[in-house]
Amino acid sequence: MRLIIKKTEDEFQREAAIFVTRQVVQKPDSVLGLATGNTTKGIHKWMVRLHIELSIDYSICKTCNLDEYIGISPDDPGSCCYRIKDELLNHLNILPGNIYVPDSLNPSPERELENFKKKVNDFGGIDLQIVAIGQNGHIAFNEPGTPFGSTYSIVPIPKSTVTARSSIFGGEDRVPKQGITMGIADIMMARKILLVASGSGKADMVRQVLTGPVTEQIPASVLRLHPDVTFIIDKEAASEL
Repeated sequence: MRLIIKKTEDEFQREAAIFVTRQVVQKPDSVLGLATGNTTKGIHKWMVRLHIELSIDYSICKTCNLDEYIGISPDDPGSCCYRIKDELLNHLNILPGNIYVPDSLNPSPERELENFKKKVNDFGGIDLQIVAIGQNGHIAFNEPGTPFGSTYSIVPIPKSTVTARSSIFGGEDRVPKQGITMGIADIMMARKILLVASGSGKADMVRQVLTGPVTEQIPASVLRLHPDVTFIIDKEAASEL
């Protein structure tokens, strides 16, 4: 386990983007596991900047998103598909066929679970999985209490996420009720993991994840058991360590 603490949020975002960019430079055909949310938005901005300024080639990279809401159009600004493309993928020279986000409109979500698993297998597994930690310790849509052995699943969207995403969707009543997600066991299968966190609001959870017990009540704590995991956080997120 490696821990990197940066003084400012911008330095944190840049450091995380450099970490991902280094992976692509070292292994141009890397399979990147991507996450969307407030924490990764700035990281994506820096990845695009590094791609342009340093001519980083993503042409043979592949990407796979951690999760997606069910029953929402991929063109909806609240969807993970829209956000990852708008923030990152539309600005890289990555081939459309090398991008996978779970199909939110598949009439059979159960069939999409099989598609999800098959796509990751067809890609050859995840080389680097980016994971942002939630305030309650969740990773992807895996909430507290999720078994560490969980695999690709359809899950209810918890109240905390509904509240957090209400402004994006235009009200809590418009937030989708279900999501499709990689399980904790699937995330742990990645060859490398990058966990990111920023801001004082994450400080207590960062402390619990890094120094507390490994417990299913704090899903992100299991990442400490991974053989190649790096934690990049800013000074505020590290304030309780």
